[in-house]
Amino acid sequence: MKIKTKKLHKDALIPVYSTESAAGADLFCLCEEDITIAPFNTVFVKTGISIEIPQGYMGLIYARSGLACKNGLAPANKVGVIDSDYRGEITVALYNHSDTGQTVVNGQRIAQLVITPVLKAHFETAENLSHTKRGGGGFGSSGT
Repeated sequence: MKIKTKKLHKDALIPVYSTESAAGADLFCLCEEDITIAPFNTVFVKTGISIEIPQGYMGLIYARSGLACKNGLAPANKVGVIDSDYRGEITVALYNHSDTGQTVVNGQRIAQLVITPVLKAHFETAENLSHTKRGGGGFGSSGT
C-alpha cells in the first residue's frame, strides 16, 4: 500500500519502518528548538507532514515502547486516530508520565503510525441481547 505523504516543511522526515517486520512506522519530531515536557504535562509535538490515508483505512498513533518505558513519554490520548478524510499536519500529543522533565529534539522518533482497515458497524436498537455466561459482569469479572 502506498500512502501519499506531504512535507509541510523542508526538514520534515517522512515515516519509516525501523525493521522489515515492524508494524508501525516511526514518526519524527519537527521543531526549531528542543522541547522539554514538564512532569505530568502534555505538549503537542509537530511532525511537519500530512498524509492521505485511503478510504476504508485509518492511521493509529501509538507510543514507541522505548520512549515510553525509558523516558515516560507516550501519546496523551493513548492511541491517536487519523481518519481517512483528515489532511492536516500530524501532531502527537506527548504526555510525560515521569517525575522529571523530558526533552525531545528535532528528528527524534516520537511515536509510531500503524495503518489499519476500518470495519463500519451498523447500530440498531434492540429490546433484548443474546445471553452469555458473563452477562453484565463488568471490569475484572472475566478474570481471577
